[in-house]
Amino acid sequence: MYLQNLYLRAFRNYLEQEVVFHSQKTIIVGNNAQGKSNLLEAIELLATLKSHRALRDRELVLDGEVAGQIEATVKRVYGTADLTIKLRKQGKRTFAVNHESLRRSVDFLGYLNAVQFSGLDLDLVRGGPESRRDWIDGLLIQLEPVYAHILQQYHQVLRQRNALLKAIRKQEQDRQLGLSTTAIDRQQLALWDAQLAASGSRVTRRRARVLTRLAPIAQSWHDRISGKTEMLQIEYAPNVEWTEDEPEKVQLAFLEKMELRRNAEYYQGKTVVGTHRDEIDFTIDGTPARYYGSQGQQRTLVLALKLAELELIEEIIGEPPLLLLDDVLAELDPNRQNQLLETIGDRFQTFITTTHLSSFNHDWIQDSQILTVKAGKIVEH
Repeated sequence: MYLQNLYLRAFRNYLEQEVVFHSQKTIIVGNNAQGKSNLLEAIELLATLKSHRALRDRELVLDGEVAGQIEATVKRVYGTADLTIKLRKQGKRTFAVNHESLRRSVDFLGYLNAVQFSGLDLDLVRGGPESRRDWIDGLLIQLEPVYAHILQQYHQVLRQRNALLKAIRKQEQDRQLGLSTTAIDRQQLALWDAQLAASGSRVTRRRARVLTRLAPIAQSWHDRISGKTEMLQIEYAPNVEWTEDEPEKVQLAFLEKMELRRNAEYYQGKTVVGTHRDEIDFTIDGTPARYYGSQGQQRTLVLALKLAELELIEEIIGEPPLLLLDDVLAELDPNRQNQLLETIGDRFQTFITTTHLSSFNHDWIQDSQILTVKAGKIVEH
């Protein structure tokens, strides 16, 4: 796939900017806080509908404006698509493909695929379990866009179940204090149990499958980058353990564990069983990378994961995704820099932000489109 152009209006610090891309490699140069990362963020939103730098759309809209817009044309094997996202300070974002409005955001997914690698991705190793769940969920959404709907269903059920458990806990506390309470039918919980087990089964089985495919690819890349001096292991540690990939059996495992933890849920007033508590374990030579890995080991691990993502997406969708590298070369030693740049070659359309061009050899600079960003303005060399 190939991103032909990108148009930004009132997005971050860009008032209005259009860029036409004419190379497999684009180097975006500029000082910090000029808008380099914002350009990659716009592409990330087109691919995943998410930003790893903002939680709310109002953060993405230029100050003083009520709405912002991202437009792009992407060329795929099966044809070309015009993509549009409209972001608002107040209200929901809207989407269009080939100038036709979409009713559901999930229908926008799949037109553009991209793998983002930034310094923030070290949270994959150092951060809590949520960062690793977000990472694998983001990959799954690109491979299987309907997964976004599956995940949304799970969290909707989780919120409803938590609300009921919270009400049950308050009822019990009021009863102990001798206060009048609203009658709550605890039988309702069985209905939410069944729904959580059904939606949780769909989530956990997909996470397990994709990690089974990704792990050996990541291990192979890790071997190449580390010179086979270290052994990487990736293991899925679901909150609800199961062995056979059959919906009924996985759902039964959920229900059995919920029954075992029933008293704990009543006491805490929240759901303590489910895929929202899953973990993914990374170990290097049998040692947890999160606690004991050096910075170099952690960077090698994340680099291997990102290269594995690229390979797996290409393998499943039949086309190489875009690669977005946000100020990561400065964080890699020369060996890892060379490994990454050699791997990229011309295989993926790549966008790299940097504060200077010294990390690139002559051939890379000659083969790349070079853009300079200053205060939300882009100039091509």
